[in-house]
Amino acid sequence: MRRRLLLKLAALTPLVTWPLDGKGSSDQTIAKRVRARARVRPSDPGWPTAAQWAQLERDVEGRLLKPVSPFLNCDESGGNSECAAGLQGIRNPYFIGDDPALTQASGWVDAWTCESSAYAVAAEKTADVVAAVNFARRNNLRLVVKGGGHGYQGTSNAPDSLLIWTRRMNAVTLHDDFVPQGCHSKQSPQPAMSVGAGALWADAYEMVTTRGGRYVQGGGCRTVGVAGLVQGGGFGSWSKRYGTGAAGLLEAEIVTADGVVRVVNECLNPDLFWAIKGGGGGTFGVVTRFTLRTRELPEFFGAVSTNIRAASDEAYRALIAEAMSFYSTNLFNEHWGEKMNFWSNNTLDIGMLSQGLTRQQVADTWAPFFGWVRARKEYSFARQPFVLAVPARRFWDPQYMNEQVPGVVLRDDREGAAPNHAFWKDNQYEAGQLLHAYKSAWLPAALLEPHRLPTLADAIFASTRQWGSEFHFNKGLAGASAEEITSARNTATNPLVLDAFALVIIGSAGPPAYPGMTEPPPDLVRARDAAAHAARAMEELLKVAPAAGAYVSESDYFQINWQRAFWGTHYPKLLEIKRKYDPQGLFFVHHGVGSEYWSEDGFTPQRQI
Repeated sequence: MRRRLLLKLAALTPLVTWPLDGKGSSDQTIAKRVRARARVRPSDPGWPTAAQWAQLERDVEGRLLKPVSPFLNCDESGGNSECAAGLQGIRNPYFIGDDPALTQASGWVDAWTCESSAYAVAAEKTADVVAAVNFARRNNLRLVVKGGGHGYQGTSNAPDSLLIWTRRMNAVTLHDDFVPQGCHSKQSPQPAMSVGAGALWADAYEMVTTRGGRYVQGGGCRTVGVAGLVQGGGFGSWSKRYGTGAAGLLEAEIVTADGVVRVVNECLNPDLFWAIKGGGGGTFGVVTRFTLRTRELPEFFGAVSTNIRAASDEAYRALIAEAMSFYSTNLFNEHWGEKMNFWSNNTLDIGMLSQGLTRQQVADTWAPFFGWVRARKEYSFARQPFVLAVPARRFWDPQYMNEQVPGVVLRDDREGAAPNHAFWKDNQYEAGQLLHAYKSAWLPAALLEPHRLPTLADAIFASTRQWGSEFHFNKGLAGASAEEITSARNTATNPLVLDAFALVIIGSAGPPAYPGMTEPPPDLVRARDAAAHAARAMEELLKVAPAAGAYVSESDYFQINWQRAFWGTHYPKLLEIKRKYDPQGLFFVHHGVGSEYWSEDGFTPQRQI
């Protein structure tokens, strides 16, 4: 049905313009603009010939692939070896990331499905990216970019497309005294890290922290790509201390839609530099190199984990109120990050991380709250409190962490895998997941004021009557230093994050369901019911934060008013920069800057009325 509709749209509007804004434009203005064309598919007459593909293969020195999902023939009698290997490997996020046909999520019910691109360039150097971009532009192809492949909205996935796969561009280099090009008279040298577009945070932490004894602001999940996290904004476990990944970007190399390699920083192409600092990945070009500042490492990283069960609804409401009050008075500072989960079965799950505190300091901080719980018979610990503090330099050392907490880290178990390629056990369920719902909202710090805390607690409780929620306190910069607030203000991330104390996430997901897999089939009725409950749960929280924005990297596929939600007052400037560097819209991602002027699949240009 969708295919027929798109063909009809293409026939009705074979050529439309790239609008300046969403308000419509005069014919005279339209005539001055570059016209965008519907992109071609393999079944279309304009699809590149075999000879043209062969030339691209020569241009990229043989690194042109035809991605094929390992699950393609699983429905055959007995399956095959590729299917068997795929079924064994899909709980390993490194296995998924190393296959150009797969994405870290297998899809989203009623939204998108993981489908292989027609061809992929397994880029190993910038010249490969340039060749692929030029080929896609000249042949009017749908272009997709994938590094880590963690995008929840399917942004690194599109059938009938050409994929630029940057996984092999993963070198990590440390600098003692980096100065961005063209900035020697304006900026002082500082320690930094340069990484290729395909590097994962596991690679970055191994080099910067485990070996180098410093810190770089990156993601909590080791298998997330550096490129996607920085371009989306980029929160780490201790963002209230170290700000955002985007704010830590010093310089980047990017291939724009015209095939030009540009170095961007505060002194060279500053508008494009600003746009990739939170403006969304895969939108303004293909970033091939990032250079991020590194920071002094604290002596300790720590953790607190527990699960508390309330005996009644009334007791649970009181527990929520006490937890939020305790957070506002004891944890709302640069030492603490990560989350509290308020589940619908009247349990509070705590998984907080600390920086710069000894184990005794961590324990002392939490003693009043745990004492409050133990003093009341209506509460019980489903999981007794666990307190930990380890040398920060060893935090991403898999062997050391498993010695401290057996089983907390799982390794890439394939033969020849890098020793540092490990992942937190809690992240395993996300590998290959089929999303049902995923919503986010930044909550303003004003909700933590004493006279508003009861209202916030009531909203959280009402939300849990529909579905559970996760409060990520590290994904909001309220409580950070003035220096970090100023740095983040100079990024494209929604300004609302500067005054947010947390990002609340409400989601649901099921087991992997890649196309071709025969078991287990997704329960669509249950998935849609979960999505409906998640929506109602978020509605309850938005009653106390009606103007809340959402985080582009962790958001609803069906987000309403996504331009305002993701970028707020920054959106008009981002759209202007998009038009300047990509006037024909070569780079398209769902709910990316300028995507409103294309069909949902990114193949057919169309005008907003």
